[in-house]
Amino acid sequence: MAKKSVIENLEFNQLRSYEDVIKDLKNKKRQKHLLLGNGFSMAYDSGIFSYNALYNFIEELKDPVLSKLFGVINTKNFEQIMRQLDNFIEIAKALGGNEKLVSQLIDANALLQKSLIDAVSSLHPEHVFEMSEDKSESCFTFLNAYLDNGEKVFSTNYDLLLYWVLMRNESKTAIDGFGKELLNPSETRKGEEPEFDELYWGKYKDEQSVFHVHGTLPIFDTGTEIEKEVYRERKYLLTNIKERMDNKDYPIFVTAGDGKEKLKHIYHNRYLNFCYENLCKITGSLITFGFGFGEYDEHIIDAINKAAKRGAQSGDKLFSVYIGVYSKGGLEHIKSIEHKFQCKVNVYNAGTANIWA
Repeated sequence: MAKKSVIENLEFNQLRSYEDVIKDLKNKKRQKHLLLGNGFSMAYDSGIFSYNALYNFIEELKDPVLSKLFGVINTKNFEQIMRQLDNFIEIAKALGGNEKLVSQLIDANALLQKSLIDAVSSLHPEHVFEMSEDKSESCFTFLNAYLDNGEKVFSTNYDLLLYWVLMRNESKTAIDGFGKELLNPSETRKGEEPEFDELYWGKYKDEQSVFHVHGTLPIFDTGTEIEKEVYRERKYLLTNIKERMDNKDYPIFVTAGDGKEKLKHIYHNRYLNFCYENLCKITGSLITFGFGFGEYDEHIIDAINKAAKRGAQSGDKLFSVYIGVYSKGGLEHIKSIEHKFQCKVNVYNAGTANIWA
């Protein structure tokens, strides 16, 4: 029997508010988790974190290869461009294209991915105190409603906003799996200053409550360790990140085209794989904010469906997802893909969340 739609006849002005969603889940005594997409960052400042802003930055580089690509493919959607490049590469290989052409396409794809990371870091606010106190506190209140209840926060964003809010408000329950190790325990007992090593991921992963599913600016793969960049030498965090990037040391970013390629990238990095597997294991309900479930997000829908199917007999599974939309068009899109989900799909008005005050 086909799953009956619960949103088929809804109109945008009939959508429940974010507050109503929280009350509903509280009444059901159901655990909730949060998934943040690019709309979270755009709600903070669309002039910085929109595709248009990133596109304009890369266009101003005046790179001849990228300029030709943007002209031919005619879109500002980076995922679509990367997907097209992947297709071009496979077609060129299949038709016996010369090695020079294949190499140029591969180099162009790598250049575009590098330029995207450069754009995010260059357009980003310089430091945490560029964010107003009101916005920081408002966002922290929003996030804390999950973290203080032992629930999990997942993000697909590359920027520092989530990290900044949690650090600035000194969250006691936001655990990202990274921790410093005391290097001189014998000396500190005698009153010496403590010395710590770098922030490596792993020791605290079992308590982890914040997950960057697609990577993020401060997290680097050194080849042997997953390391988080920190404030050092009295420099802003972003300054240290840019210095590493200048030395060809790039953060962990999932910049592939389609969902299949993104998942391949995720599976090849132990930090990303751990974050994704945790998304596949959530129970109760998932609330999304600013995540559009576009054509290249199939891997996220797959994770939700895995969570919905696990523990079906015991009832220890994901029962529903509450998707935030901003417009009638967003609502119609969710209606069109509702059949892809193997749990109950609900929709709410994302504009009522007021995350950033």
